[in-house]
Amino acid sequence: MGASVTGGGRGGGGGRRSRYRPMAEINVTPFVDVMLVLLVVFMVAAPLLTAGVQVDLPKAQAKPLPQDSKPLEITIDHEGAIFIVETEIGLDELVPRLTAIAGNNKDTRIYVRGDTKLDYGQVMQVIGAINAGGFTRVALIADQN
Repeated sequence: MGASVTGGGRGGGGGRRSRYRPMAEINVTPFVDVMLVLLVVFMVAAPLLTAGVQVDLPKAQAKPLPQDSKPLEITIDHEGAIFIVETEIGLDELVPRLTAIAGNNKDTRIYVRGDTKLDYGQVMQVIGAINAGGFTRVALIADQN
């Protein structure tokens, strides 16, 4: 009778160890949720990072030119402020700054982006200053239809 009391009813310590095994599975659902939220954030934010200065470009029927290297972009906003990429400069600083960026390479392509509300004479002043500095590959940028 003594043998049945110790062996049958309580089960000893061996029964508990087999019931409480450590879990060997990893729950990846929170990780997937975080990754999907990050994906949506980057998909929304990426288009906002492309253009530095916001301007309304005029529409044009012309086809885009083939590109062989990255051009310099000069932007003139609706108030007439001149920007190289995102840095505002004056008209008198334009040619020295372009020369410093391009070096002695006067064949560097330069794109001029002018706002539609801007006076045509202001755009021509900028293009004239660029041409007077010796840069010959200047183009105007317009929106495609």
